[in-house]
Amino acid sequence: MTALDPGARERLDPRGRVASHHRTGEGTARIGYPIGVRTVTVRAREYVTPRMVRLTLGGPALDGFHTYQADDHVKIVFPDPDGTRRVPVVNDAMMLDWPRPLPTTRKYTVRRYDADARELDLDFVLHEGGLASSWVRTVAIGDEVTIAGPPGAKAFAHTFDHYVFAVDSTALPAVARWLDESPADVSAHVVIETDDDIEHGYPLAVRENVDVTWLVRDGSESAVASTVQSLDLPDGRSFLFAAGEATDIKPLRAWSRDRMDSLFTGYWKRGVAGLDD
Repeated sequence: MTALDPGARERLDPRGRVASHHRTGEGTARIGYPIGVRTVTVRAREYVTPRMVRLTLGGPALDGFHTYQADDHVKIVFPDPDGTRRVPVVNDAMMLDWPRPLPTTRKYTVRRYDADARELDLDFVLHEGGLASSWVRTVAIGDEVTIAGPPGAKAFAHTFDHYVFAVDSTALPAVARWLDESPADVSAHVVIETDDDIEHGYPLAVRENVDVTWLVRDGSESAVASTVQSLDLPDGRSFLFAAGEATDIKPLRAWSRDRMDSLFTGYWKRGVAGLDD
């Protein structure tokens, strides 16, 4: 048997490392998971809002699935146009070897994972011309789906006094999961920008010390950064989670640098298909 390299050994037990960082860590830590490639089936499909579809995927292949951070993601590996499935394989370093040319993939946040039920939920924002958006409208119950990941966590500590979320529709699943799993007395501002108010019906857990601000984009102009910059933040240490369209959240990088720890993730970028941030 090939000996595991140190990085692979660390990935064997990520749950404790993520939990420890959540409890006592500082800032953000990258923690690898034992990555997997799984073929699951579609168990359910529902419209969470008129522009957001939730797929429930399930099956025995989810045994051993790892996800411990609210913005963990998997890649859906789409078949080739002729139906051929070309999927990655896990190598001795517990990383993925991908076939060439690369198959078409898209990243989606794990909204919910239920180990006992062998189910996970993925939420899809619907938009014209998107590959995954078109696929999710027609995929049938019982169809097979290949997913790869999650590769690991960019875990941020739960030791801050206050949290700020600056997101758009694509990051709603991450925010919703964080609200579900965070301590009951958590303090946060959540600023969410959408293309219209249809998406404002997306369900979020109500927390006593969490203020949620919904914005509607004015054409090509985003107000998410300016809204966050104008917040009256409480005393203490704050943490900023900014995710969504890469250009919209960019102004917050310089603004937050000397104010607070942060995690930035460009989930997508206008005019770029399958952005890998």
